[in-house]
Amino acid sequence: MENPASPLFDAAHLARYTGGDAALRDELLSLMCDQAQRCLAIMAAPADATAWQAACHTLKGAARGVGAFALADLCDAVEAATEPAWPGARLEVERCVRETELAFAQAD
Repeated sequence: MENPASPLFDAAHLARYTGGDAALRDELLSLMCDQAQRCLAIMAAPADATAWQAACHTLKGAARGVGAFALADLCDAVEAATEPAWPGARLEVERCVRETELAFAQAD
C-alpha cells in the first residue's frame, strides 16, 4: 500500500522548517505521535465513512508536515477505503506508525 520510494522519515525536510532546532523538532515529532494515536483510535471504531476519511486525512497531513512521507502516502492510499477494508488498512497504518516512531527515535 505504501510507496517504497517514500522515506519513513525525512529529517532534512523537518530541519528546513525548524531551522535545525532540536527542541522544536522533538516537540513537533511528539505532537505528530500524539495525533497518530488519536487518529488510530478513531480508525479502530469509526462511526461512519466520514470519520474514517477524516482520521486518515488528518494523519496524512500531520505526517507530511514532519516528513513522515511513507505514513502520509499510506494514509492517502487508505483514505478512500470501504468499510470491509478498514480493519486491514488500520493494521497497516498502525504498523507504519510504529516504524515511523522508531525512525523518529533515531533522528538524533
